[in-house]
Amino acid sequence: MGETGKEEYKIQSFDSETQKLLKTALKDPSNVDLEKVANIIVDQSLKDCVFSKEAGRICYTIIQVNNMPMMALVNPVYDCLFRLAQPDSLRKEEEVDCLVLQLHRIGEQLEKMNSQRMDELFSLLRDGFLVQEGLSSLSQLLLLEIIEFRAADWKMTDAAQKYYYSEVMD
Repeated sequence: MGETGKEEYKIQSFDSETQKLLKTALKDPSNVDLEKVANIIVDQSLKDCVFSKEAGRICYTIIQVNNMPMMALVNPVYDCLFRLAQPDSLRKEEEVDCLVLQLHRIGEQLEKMNSQRMDELFSLLRDGFLVQEGLSSLSQLLLLEIIEFRAADWKMTDAAQKYYYSEVMD
């Protein structure tokens, strides 16, 4: 039971068979059809935008456990990121934070696997930053930071680190 305390996932809304599939995917991804898992996660994310954040965490864990290229998850992960880049999501700080966090974690790998979709995603983010009304200061800051992070070849310079995160450093 010590392992379940480490990472809890909100999968109770799924039927028992799907819950079992997701739990297996999280523990041993090689024993499941990852495309099927990915489709389940994406479908639920598109129905329930609150689940999108959880979907990102689940996919990230599966990728880490699997320790191999995430080819089966590339398009579903992009789908989740695109959902988080929609105008209604960009108005919610926690969703922007989730989007930026996921891009920091896996953006570079995703871009290597499908640079066209990453270009499309960042066009949405750029437009959201420049044109969208109703974004909080924090959301604007996070969007600008991730745009600059990608422009710097997925690296954070010391100056950018100090500029963007000086308020949160202790």
